[in-house]
Amino acid sequence: MSVTRDDLLRWQFDLAWSLFDYHLERLRPEDFLWEPASTCWTVRRTEDGVWVPDWAETEPEPVPVPTIAWVSWHLGWWWSVALDHVQGRTPREREEISWPGDGDVAVAWLRGLRQEWVSALDRFTEADLDAAASFPWPEDSGYTVAHLVGWVNAELMKNVAEIGQLRLLRAAGR
Repeated sequence: MSVTRDDLLRWQFDLAWSLFDYHLERLRPEDFLWEPASTCWTVRRTEDGVWVPDWAETEPEPVPVPTIAWVSWHLGWWWSVALDHVQGRTPREREEISWPGDGDVAVAWLRGLRQEWVSALDRFTEADLDAAASFPWPEDSGYTVAHLVGWVNAELMKNVAEIGQLRLLRAAGR
């Protein structure tokens, strides 16, 4: 059986998403802001109602344990910017992407990003995959859109594992 690079990247993405969907279906609204440790990163509502993530330009020591809300924002942020890049839009800054503010809305947001990503994947040709990618690396890095797609798959899998582990820890403590 011969598998193309495009087929393999899509299979890998679909596998990571199926593992994520397992957890998304089981998340409860109260899971999102549960703080698993005393040193924690979460999202916080500002006076104008916008949910902003805790953030530091240099990772603190010890590294804060994130909440599910924070990880879901992080996932939505990097995925939104990856989509901006592959769709030729001006990439948004981190500060421009806030958490939707509710577990169900966050899940819908992530599912919407998945649909947008799948549409992009379905349009990619081999030439598109060979094109230079300027995200998440510098413009002259030599990495391609295929590298970007592989990076999205790896980041998704990492965030899926983090959210899944946090969900399981919270459920075990109920």
